[in-house]
Amino acid sequence: MAGEYCAPTEDKCPVECCPEKEVTGFLSLDAYSHFISYGNDVWGDGGRSGDYGFNPAFGLNFQITDKLSANIGTWWDMNDKGTSPIGGQLQEVDVWGGLAYSFGIVELSTTYQQWYYGGGTEEILDIGIGFDVFLSPSITVHNRLDVGASGGDEGTVIVVGGEYGFDVGCVSFGIPVGVGLFATDDFHGAGAETGFGYASVGLTASVPLKFMDCTLGGSWAFNAGATYYHTDNDVTINNPEEDFVVTNFGIGLDF
Repeated sequence: MAGEYCAPTEDKCPVECCPEKEVTGFLSLDAYSHFISYGNDVWGDGGRSGDYGFNPAFGLNFQITDKLSANIGTWWDMNDKGTSPIGGQLQEVDVWGGLAYSFGIVELSTTYQQWYYGGGTEEILDIGIGFDVFLSPSITVHNRLDVGASGGDEGTVIVVGGEYGFDVGCVSFGIPVGVGLFATDDFHGAGAETGFGYASVGLTASVPLKFMDCTLGGSWAFNAGATYYHTDNDVTINNPEEDFVVTNFGIGLDF
C-alpha cells in the first residue's frame, strides 16, 4: 500500500496529511429497509420499514496513472425475506470490475458486473459519465446482458443523478437525487412498459468515528439516511406501492 498512515489529530475534525495513495478502498457494513434495484422493490417491502437486510460491501481502487484507475469490489444481500439458494441468509452476491478515465472535470467509466442470486447469474455492463462540478451530475447507462434469474429481459435503464453536499461541524450531509429516465420493454418483468421508471431524493449523514481510526486505522464513520422513491408501476411492475421511503444505517471505512 503506497502512502503512510497518519494518526488522528487532536482537533475537532481529522486533518488530511497523507500523500495520495496508489491503492485505496472502502468497507461498508450497512442495514437497509428495502433492496431497490433501479426502481424495483426487489423484496416487495412497500410501506414496511422495520424488516432490515444486511448489505456489506468491499471495494479497492487502483490508481494506474494520474488519469486512469481500475476498481474491483463485491456487494452482498443478507436477509430472511426468502429462501436462499446460496445458503443461510445470503441471498445475493455481486462482484464487479471496472475502469475510469478522468480529464479536466469529466470522468468516463465502464464497469462489468455479475450478480449471483436465485440460482442464476445476471450480467451487467454500466457505462457512466460524471462531472466534477456543483451537484456532481452524472449519467449512467445500465445494460443487462444476461437476465439470469431476474424475471425480466435484456435491456437498458438510463439514470441521471446528482448530489448536494454540505458539512455542519464534523457531520457531513448529502442530498442525493436520482431519476430513472428510461427503461426498455420488460426490463423489470414480462409486461413492464418502456419509459420513466422512478425518481428518488434522499438525505444522508456521516459522522466520523475517530476512536476507531486510532485503534483500527483508516477513516471510520457512522452513516445513516432516508430516501423517498416515486416509481411508475407500469415500468417497475413488481412494486407493491408506487411511493415509499427507504432507510439505512451502518458504519463504513475508507482507507
